[in-house]
Amino acid sequence: MVFPSGILGFPDWTKYVMLDHDTDAPFKWLQCVEEPQLAFVILDPAYFKPDYRITIPTDAVLEIQKNDDDELSVATILTIPSDDPTAVTANLRGPLVMNHRTRLCKQLVLSEDLPTRYPLFTPSALTHVSAVAV
Repeated sequence: MVFPSGILGFPDWTKYVMLDHDTDAPFKWLQCVEEPQLAFVILDPAYFKPDYRITIPTDAVLEIQKNDDDELSVATILTIPSDDPTAVTANLRGPLVMNHRTRLCKQLVLSEDLPTRYPLFTPSALTHVSAVAV
């Protein structure tokens, strides 16, 4: 996968591979080819926010060379705090758009109304998970 404009904060690294985290997990790794120490955990927002919809700007459509028949996917970059993995958040303001045919990708910067740290787990969901785990 190639991000011609890079990923925000990492403009010099443009080549990545997508790796499965686990065969049963929906999480993926976006691993930088040029800098092995750089990797992002990503997730399709449909898994945690089914009503999440974006409009892809014309400049992004041109950059990823989208045709009418191209299949695109959207992913969000996750932040997983090392001291509390249950406090994982997703960047809804900066989704990644990927064109599977061209393998070109772009990170968008959307409306400031969208959070950069959207919590994946609500307190009630965590209570249910911990009750089940006991």
